[in-house]
Amino acid sequence: MEHQSRHFQDELDELKGRLLEMGGLAEERLRMAVRSLVDRETALMDRVLAGDAAINHLHIEIDDRCFKLLALHQPMAVDLRSIVAAVKINSDLERVGDLAVNIAEAVRRYLQDPPVKELIDIPKMAELAQAMLRDSLDAFVRRDVPLAQGVLAQDDELDALKTKVFRDLLTHMLRDASTIEPALHLILISRHLERIGDHATNIAEDVIFMVSARDVRHQ
Repeated sequence: MEHQSRHFQDELDELKGRLLEMGGLAEERLRMAVRSLVDRETALMDRVLAGDAAINHLHIEIDDRCFKLLALHQPMAVDLRSIVAAVKINSDLERVGDLAVNIAEAVRRYLQDPPVKELIDIPKMAELAQAMLRDSLDAFVRRDVPLAQGVLAQDDELDALKTKVFRDLLTHMLRDASTIEPALHLILISRHLERIGDHATNIAEDVIFMVSARDVRHQ
């Protein structure tokens, strides 16, 4: 029995390592997409658009690991919640990878026009979303509830930045009709970044549930 639980813990650690790897890939793609916008760098944008093969591959592998662990070990309590959390986190990270591609697509369209304005709040949003993603995954690996709660608190800040981006761009659009189309691409990018923050928040909520069996969604 001792040997079996030892083996289970090793498998669980391996699973967490793979999730961290996937989080790193998703974050890297997000960083490249936003840098391609800020630096008007089409080569970076093309790399993001070239595909999600590595993330998609990991997504399938992680799900597979989770279902095998559930079937072979029939875990209880916190171990069961850990695996259920891993399945959900895996899905959130896959969506983050998709959103990075969506951002790159909006960047491609945005770069066809002259810049609307200096970009200040969108890079701030991207940094915040990346930090939330990193913290939520660290919280998962370390079973750190206070760190997860910190991620939930940051979500309001991200929403406030999105609102500010919208207001600023609206001013430009009202003043100069030629900025309407490119400004809309920037608004779309800010919405994608907000969605990435939502996925980080989902992960943080899963961590709190995993550790304390408390469901904090919709609170």
